[in-house]
Amino acid sequence: MTSDERTALYRRMLLIRRAEERLQKLFLDGRVPGFLHLSIGQEAIPVGVSSVLGDRDTVSSNHRGHGHTLAKGVDLTGFFAEILGRATGLCKGRGGSMHVADFSKGMLGANGIVAAGIPITTGSALALKMQGEGHVAVVYFGDGALAEGVVHECLNISALWSLPVLFVCENNGWSEFSPTENQLATSVEKLATAFSIEYAGVDGNIVAEVAAAASRLVSRMRKTSAPAILECRTTRVRGHFEGDRQDYRDSEEIESLDARDPIRLAAEALTEAGVSAQTLAAIDEEVEASIEAAVEAALAAPLPEAGDLAADVYTRAGG
Repeated sequence: MTSDERTALYRRMLLIRRAEERLQKLFLDGRVPGFLHLSIGQEAIPVGVSSVLGDRDTVSSNHRGHGHTLAKGVDLTGFFAEILGRATGLCKGRGGSMHVADFSKGMLGANGIVAAGIPITTGSALALKMQGEGHVAVVYFGDGALAEGVVHECLNISALWSLPVLFVCENNGWSEFSPTENQLATSVEKLATAFSIEYAGVDGNIVAEVAAAASRLVSRMRKTSAPAILECRTTRVRGHFEGDRQDYRDSEEIESLDARDPIRLAAEALTEAGVSAQTLAAIDEEVEASIEAAVEAALAAPLPEAGDLAADVYTRAGG
């Protein structure tokens, strides 16, 4: 990977981090309707995976999906407008934080139901295989989804039918408020073995590792149309949702999170590769400016009309 490529990954990670920090403030100011689940600390995973994807490759997400959405390249202003419930949002303000989608970028949507993106992605993979153009479907899910029956069903059918699904498990060690080991009697690698699916495990906080593993798996999937599992060990910095005090979490664990910050690790790697502090500062300024412009445009946009509430949901018979 070239220095320019590494720098581009860093910029995308920083965009996700700064966007979510801004959403956090907007939420505290009462500008964001509904709940907010932030992916701070997990930015390296979607950025690394999306670095090998195109617009025709599809992605399904989960309730913690801002990073997945932005990494896929959706419009930043439309993203903020959607979460702020504005008519100019990617889904016209009807989806909000947990249901952002943009089919033009292959983003099939975030999803507030645990593991619900997995069958959507499996269906997408079947469609992509039938088209025969070498595109792949990616689904992000947390370790908290692994006990859901639909996960096992989709692993099974994707293996039986040889579907090009990349199952990306963001293993942050927590299932809402419980440690993963308290709700799962197996492991991701053992599940891969049980269904004869290729498995790779990486440090999900090092973007270069994620990108390299994703590149290898996706390149093979485009040729052979077979599923793969990528387990990314990562960290959840914020609580399950904004407002979660995380009283169930050991204080020493929380204090140690900064050392594993993927943004910090990426910046250090760039510095070691010869990228100057001035370049990194310029990237930060550029990202901040783009977010400020997007937020201002979103806040100035109109709210949806009440009469449009059911638009694009129902169709007339025979229409």
